[in-house]
Amino acid sequence: MRRWMGMPIAAALALTACVTINVYFPAAEAREAAKEFVDKVIGEEGQPSMPAPAPEDQDSGGGGMALHFDPLMLLGIGTAHAQGTPDISLKTPAIQAIQARMAARFDGTLRKHFDSGALGFTGNGEVAVRDASKIALPDRVKVNQAVAEQNRDANAVYREIAVANKHPEWESQIREVFAKQWVASAKSGWWYQSGGSWKQK
Repeated sequence: MRRWMGMPIAAALALTACVTINVYFPAAEAREAAKEFVDKVIGEEGQPSMPAPAPEDQDSGGGGMALHFDPLMLLGIGTAHAQGTPDISLKTPAIQAIQARMAARFDGTLRKHFDSGALGFTGNGEVAVRDASKIALPDRVKVNQAVAEQNRDANAVYREIAVANKHPEWESQIREVFAKQWVASAKSGWWYQSGGSWKQK
């Protein structure tokens, strides 16, 4: 009988030893990093960065330091969170090399086609040809190649930022933050995709 009575105590002790580690995606730091990166690629001629979402918006998608109810607290089991907020670092040689290539390509080829309305930013953080008729026929191959290279570099930087910060699972969230920042930093008159359709800023 005593052996059976001791089992609930042992189970409770085992549960107490289970401490979960939650590392939240640092959304505010990611927005700051994205603004720094994007402004260096396209210059600082665009509009100010998009404001941070209201606190209630940060409870979705795993972003931000959302408050939540932990049922294990009723059993006296605490949930351990990583101490401090992870930084989103852009200082690796790989990221800085990609940034330099993207900035040179933007100034050398892409900017004038954003100005003309031929190109626009997509909803997934890439560049797309919106209206090929606005690109002179002799330039179309060069522009299409530049767009493909820009997108390859953009995808590489989203992945590299996540890996460099030791959280490869953050790649999709970093892409989402960057997609919004390209639009936020775009000049008035440039085009971007929203809800599957093109809109002019």
